Amino acid sequence: MSGRRGGRGGPEPPVLRRLMELPAPVLTRHQLKRLEEHRYSSAGKSLLEPIMQCYWEWLVSCMPPWIAPNLITIIGLATNAFTTLVLVYYCPTATEQAPLWAYLLCAVGLFVYQSLDAIDGKQARRTNSSSPLGELFDHGCDSLSTVFVVLGTSIAVQLGTNPDWMFFCCFAGMFMFYCAHWQTYVSGTLRFGIIDVTEVQIFMMMMYLLAAVGGSAFWQALIPVLNIQMKIIPALCTFVGAVICCTNYFKVIFTGGVGKNGSTIAGTSVLSPVLHIGSVILLAMMIYKKSAIKLFERHPCVYILTFGFVSAKITNKLVALSLLDLVRYCVSVCHQIASHLRIFIFKIKPVATQ
Repeated sequence: MSGRRGGRGGPEPPVLRRLMELPAPVLTRHQLKRLEEHRYSSAGKSLLEPIMQCYWEWLVSCMPPWIAPNLITIIGLATNAFTTLVLVYYCPTATEQAPLWAYLLCAVGLFVYQSLDAIDGKQARRTNSSSPLGELFDHGCDSLSTVFVVLGTSIAVQLGTNPDWMFFCCFAGMFMFYCAHWQTYVSGTLRFGIIDVTEVQIFMMMMYLLAAVGGSAFWQALIPVLNIQMKIIPALCTFVGAVICCTNYFKVIFTGGVGKNGSTIAGTSVLSPVLHIGSVILLAMMIYKKSAIKLFERHPCVYILTFGFVSAKITNKLVALSLLDLVRYCVSVCHQIASHLRIFIFKIKPVATQ
């Protein structure tokens, strides 16, 4: 019947209407103008970066010049997400033993993601297609990959038997990523330490390989004298790393001075993340300790994925609508920047012939 909800001539479902709506503009003209003046700046090198640079330079030289940098970025994200979700399928509570090939697949997926993430900027410079959108797209995909990486490694060490540690490790990974870019916002420069993301990712690949070779017996083995299971060692390393990294981040945040964007710690635009971080931490602890404790105990992987994506937009809507809003927001920002800079998102703008 034509009057039935969702039938021909009847009202469309709310989610379908949201999907069909064009994304509304998000950035102001002033923000877009300032974006034109942005230039990428980084400082410092990690321990293994000079060695890996040789491989990355060779890899980018193998890339066809018509492949857009953003396409390389999103392929890396998709690879990392797919391999992690395979592991989630076999280990929904992060306590099961997955097939050997699943751990190896995750190790390969993380290596592919690391490789593609390292060469997208090189491809942009090689094809003369560098843009502020590329940097934003790269870091945006990195933020999503962080959720999958910390979740996958928690599953690999079967940390679901210690839900408190699993929650801390997953939240710490997202928190450190946020703080790293907060200090970049203040100082105008992305800083790398001696032990940084490259080394951490290689360490995580090793944990996948250990999970494939040693299985449950390896991670459940007791360490003499300390009398703790082997699986707690990566969690303790995460705790120490979080303390050291966040200390360095906040030193820059509170003493970094004026960055390229004119931001200082005295500005409300810089202080506002404190409220966001505080609210997210408070919400996370309330959810974890109260309303969703049973969900986390039964399905920790689902909880971490949900929280990782939805925490960026705190609403009282359904998870599906929250994720839809997040996707629409990202699409709107990318579309606005691409239109303003007159560039394409997933292909390289052809060079005008004279």
